[in-house]
Amino acid sequence: MQERSKLESSFAAIRKIETELADNVELAELAEMDDDAELVDAAADALTKTKSAAAAAELIALMSGEADANNCFVEIHPGAGGTEAQDWAEMVLRMYMRWANSRGMKTELLEAQDGDGAGIKSATLRIKGENAFGWMKTESGVHRLVRISPYDSSARRHTSFASVWVFPEIDDTIEIDIDESDCRVDTYRASGAGGQHINKTDSAVRITHEPSGIVVQCQSDRSQHKNRSQAWDMLRARLYEEELRKREEEAQSLADSKTDIGWGHQIRSYVLQPYQMVKDLRTGVETSDTSGVLDGKLDDFMAAALSARVGVDSEP
Repeated sequence: MQERSKLESSFAAIRKIETELADNVELAELAEMDDDAELVDAAADALTKTKSAAAAAELIALMSGEADANNCFVEIHPGAGGTEAQDWAEMVLRMYMRWANSRGMKTELLEAQDGDGAGIKSATLRIKGENAFGWMKTESGVHRLVRISPYDSSARRHTSFASVWVFPEIDDTIEIDIDESDCRVDTYRASGAGGQHINKTDSAVRITHEPSGIVVQCQSDRSQHKNRSQAWDMLRARLYEEELRKREEEAQSLADSKTDIGWGHQIRSYVLQPYQMVKDLRTGVETSDTSGVLDGKLDDFMAAALSARVGVDSEP
């Protein structure tokens, strides 16, 4: 029902745009015939607004996948490089939190492990909001940073990598069967961001699904029971995302981007020195506004990546 409603809404938006386009083109033609400069300007403004509405409708249409409307989980891990890479992973985490908040979405840090001196060794973020997974699903992959390292006394330029893995939160209407005998459940003392208040007890939970190698962990709550329940939900979501991924034969292999955090697998480069540029290596979209991007201005990159995936998500 939800997918049907979304499709009907998209068709209604398209029909409205078609009508407005025809009306505005006719208005522009009449204005030119009458040599009415003021009316020509009004028609041009109306056509510009129609163009913006068409772009917005296109984005909605691109988010018609079966899980696109759902909330999502975002896992972030640094590549090799110690403190430098761990600091970059924390910057990526902040970037996505800023992006989500700018769109009125809510974020919840479910798990974070402090880095060695700075940054993070891992983090799992939940983003709640309309089409959260639809927006975020193209962000999975390796993100590359080039900058003068603040941790290098010689002020040399460093290249760092961080991997991002995005998967949808699923509800009770989607059945995912998990054989608990295939899973190993570990508890440990929470630490790092989100866990300072519960360090005295083994409240954090880690579940390893041995057949797939998928590992999820949660330490956001004081209660081990609640963390365990959340971890099982995350595991179900990861297994569901894995099934969705298998259907996307034409999409870039997300498994490759997760297992090799380095050269050849990056989806986007963030260069802060010797010049400033962020470039998406899949779509060619780029900007010199590096500060804006790191503060969450990601819509242009996401929209272009979604457009590039037309036809992939709609495959049976």
